[in-house]
Amino acid sequence: MVNDVFQDTRPRALSVSELNHQARHLLESSFMQVWVEGELSGFSRPSSGHWYFSLKDHKCQVRCAMFRGMNQRIRAIPKEGDQVRIRGKVTLYENRGDFQIIVEHIEPAGLGALQQAFEELKRKLQTEGLFELGRKKPVPALPVHIGVVTSPTGAAIHDILTVLARRCPAIPVTLYPTTVQGKPATSEIVKAIALAQAHGVADVLIIGRGGGSLEDLWCFNEEAVARAIAACSIPTVSAVGHETDITIADFVADFRAPTPSAAAEKVSPDQREMLRQINDCEVRLANAARRALQQLATKLEHLSTRLRDPRRELLEKAQRLDELELRLGKSIQQRLERSQVRTAHLAQRLSTQSPRNQLANSRQTLERSASQLDAAMQRILVRLQDKLAHSAGTLNVVSPLATLGRGYAIVRDEHGNIIRNAVDVVAGDRISAHVAHGTVAAEVTSVDPKDNWARNPAN
Repeated sequence: MVNDVFQDTRPRALSVSELNHQARHLLESSFMQVWVEGELSGFSRPSSGHWYFSLKDHKCQVRCAMFRGMNQRIRAIPKEGDQVRIRGKVTLYENRGDFQIIVEHIEPAGLGALQQAFEELKRKLQTEGLFELGRKKPVPALPVHIGVVTSPTGAAIHDILTVLARRCPAIPVTLYPTTVQGKPATSEIVKAIALAQAHGVADVLIIGRGGGSLEDLWCFNEEAVARAIAACSIPTVSAVGHETDITIADFVADFRAPTPSAAAEKVSPDQREMLRQINDCEVRLANAARRALQQLATKLEHLSTRLRDPRRELLEKAQRLDELELRLGKSIQQRLERSQVRTAHLAQRLSTQSPRNQLANSRQTLERSASQLDAAMQRILVRLQDKLAHSAGTLNVVSPLATLGRGYAIVRDEHGNIIRNAVDVVAGDRISAHVAHGTVAAEVTSVDPKDNWARNPAN
């Protein structure tokens, strides 16, 4: 009970380890990944291979650590006082309670701007079609003269000449010297390319330099250099830096070599390979000639065995000629006899089919046809006359004139209308009666609508 009275009611205190652990967890969950720019200070490289340094500005600083697995990717080791940009994770080193950044990537502070300029120029030239495969010229397989645009004191020209001397020393090389680093390099490279074209001896042009940082290689990312390479009339080979270095010059050149040595390998034939090919051709040619001679010898031997005595050959030909002469005489005689028989047969056919005989037969046929036609026409005329007389008799029977001849008349009023009923006229009307021979004019004195004549035809 006494212990309950004096029980500790204060809040639970964290241990230092717990505090640092929670702080580390809070930092790592709040800052997943950050980019920080500042001045590099206190750079150290212990035997472990890790890098330790601080990043500071005019007010503050922060400790940084970059482990060996990450820093091995960096080509240029930073130095004290460099202005750099880092990418990493914010954390806490729990053992000492130090706030720090675990760095994953480090680059010069100006690299971002250079990279942006690189991408913008790349998009621009690509839109204009300077990267198209269709505009690239083929690199000659066996050049007559090689031109090189690079520094006369750099490692690139030494590597190129070493490779060319090993592979094909007979090809002449012309160096068009230029600086390959710094601001003046851009205009000098453009002038060297123009000089190579004006010189007119090189049929392939290597343009490049040895390795270096992005800033060292930047002259090969300039628009003026890119356009000069694209407009060059000589096939161009870009050989800038190491295999991992990519520049705008690589995109516009006709061929991109990963290194200057690789460029020399590309443009020069291997003399040892050429000698091997020549030797192979020599061997094949000798074998082919040997086989051809053997075939000709075999053919000659075969022909010599087939060759016969010319006198015997002439006698056989003469005998053959006599046989052909006899066969020809018989053939001619037979053809003459067949022709005579055929001629007599044709003469007989011609006699039977003489035009004089055919004309006489045709005249007889024509006379018979004319006689038959005359008789037929006479018969037709008789039939037509009989038919006409019959038709005239029939017509006379039904003709109005025959009716008028029997004493009837056609009566018309003064308007020419036929009068069919007595009620159609009145006393005093002028009428006309058409009889068989002429017309009688009269005046109506009286009208009797009753048909007295029909009742007493004698009146």
